[in-house]
Amino acid sequence: MGKDNTVITVIRPMPPEKSSAQDACLVVINGVDLGKKYELTQDEVIIGRSSKVDIQIDEESISRNHAVIENDGEQVVIRDLRSTNGTYVNDRPVNECSLRDGDQIKVGRTIFKFLTGSNVEASYHDEIYRLTTTDGLTQVYNKRYFLQEMERELSRCLRYQRDLSIVMLDIDHFKPVNDTYGHLAGDHILKQCAQRIVRSIRRDDIFARYGGEEFILLLPEIAKHQAVKTAEKIRVTIESEPFTFDDVDIPITLSLGVADIREYLARSNNNSGNANHEVNTFAFIKLADDRLYKAKEQGRNRVVAD
Repeated sequence: MGKDNTVITVIRPMPPEKSSAQDACLVVINGVDLGKKYELTQDEVIIGRSSKVDIQIDEESISRNHAVIENDGEQVVIRDLRSTNGTYVNDRPVNECSLRDGDQIKVGRTIFKFLTGSNVEASYHDEIYRLTTTDGLTQVYNKRYFLQEMERELSRCLRYQRDLSIVMLDIDHFKPVNDTYGHLAGDHILKQCAQRIVRSIRRDDIFARYGGEEFILLLPEIAKHQAVKTAEKIRVTIESEPFTFDDVDIPITLSLGVADIREYLARSNNNSGNANHEVNTFAFIKLADDRLYKAKEQGRNRVVAD
């Protein structure tokens, strides 16, 4: 009998998977075509206002040939085409910039999110879901999500008899800011204002863009006197430092209205003549909103809580 021949198989570790630059796309996260996906499989993709470009956006603030995205299979680069209002990546003006997964590109008032990697399709669906809860410009919650969360918090605070306060905020004289400095400056201020506020509130607080230049803040387990302190802190945070756009400092102030669940229930019960614990979400919001407009009438840049 002959010797058995043993075959030795060498198993080499597989090289780490490389994400292909070819697997890349842009997703509109702020603009008319919200959620639309543009594949970046061509060598060049031109963005602009012209009907002859690859990604056509009909905005006055966008040049006919605004920017080009180049994909050589190894990296994806965006290059500004001497546009009038510039191309921004992650809020910074760029002439040419290599793009990384998750980068935000702003062209005019439209914002794209750049997605690349081994599973772009999954990332795209994740982004679409995120758009159902988040405002594309400011990156805080949107009105739809806020109202859903507010219903949940109202139910919880009534069940356990806990405090709950709400703050309505509005940027003062925002239309003159747009008229004087342009809508791009206005968009910049909205985003930066929202981010400053996010940094000054608690993780459990629910902050959203309610519409236009108006924001709303829900404060679980916070009584009105504490909510007033939070509102004043936000007011000072915004007033204390101007916002800078294109090397121009733009001073901004806020008007704020505050209400809490206990006074809302007291008013509601007095008006109805019986003690119940039903809450009309929009009536509660209106109580804070009325005080916001009272703050406007009293001269702006102030907090009103009664």
